[in-house]
Amino acid sequence: MLRLTFTLLLLLTAPLMGQSGDFAGGLVGRVENHYYFSPTGIFRMPIPVLPELGGSISDTENVVTFQDSFSIHVSIGVFPQDATQRWEYSTRGPKDYLGYFFATYVMPDFQSAYPGGTVEDVGFSPTVMDGAIIAYTLLPGGSMFNNKRAIIGADNTPVVAKRGNLIFVHNGNVFVITTELAERVTERSTYHKTKAEEDKLLRDRLLEYAEKIEFARPAAAH
Repeated sequence: MLRLTFTLLLLLTAPLMGQSGDFAGGLVGRVENHYYFSPTGIFRMPIPVLPELGGSISDTENVVTFQDSFSIHVSIGVFPQDATQRWEYSTRGPKDYLGYFFATYVMPDFQSAYPGGTVEDVGFSPTVMDGAIIAYTLLPGGSMFNNKRAIIGADNTPVVAKRGNLIFVHNGNVFVITTELAERVTERSTYHKTKAEEDKLLRDRLLEYAEKIEFARPAAAH
């Protein structure tokens, strides 16, 4: 079975406790020429945050999280499929498999960390990354923009954070990209976007992050 619960919990729920400044130390992966390189060598990507804006990086063997002080919180998880997961993928097909993966591994971690968390919407796109699901989740108290003003409402109830999640398979690895819609929390009373507008913002941002990932070439067969 896929050993995902702990690493997904880090990806989806933990406040960032990473490296700021020049991003130089304390990472499992590495930073070079403003690129982040995953520890397993599966991908690299331009770092989407700046130290000057409070940008930080935190990572594990499978997950990297980027955050700044204003508008960016994005995590990218990469989970190699074991034999069982490869079988599930081959028999279910991309749409059913990715829905199963989200429901079995991703959403339970959200709900464990943030009781009352719900799936607002989920859809499959066959043209994104050769098949991907995008799921939108609502998480009471789940904001990563964790100053008191941002996460507590006027009636002392936790603000309901909204995150978009893009899940796809590439070269035998499940990629999970998640990002929070910061404006929903930080703009508060001046924020009036509709659900459709929120979904488009999150979708556009998720696709932008996905397009910046540079995948390693699969090893040649012997």
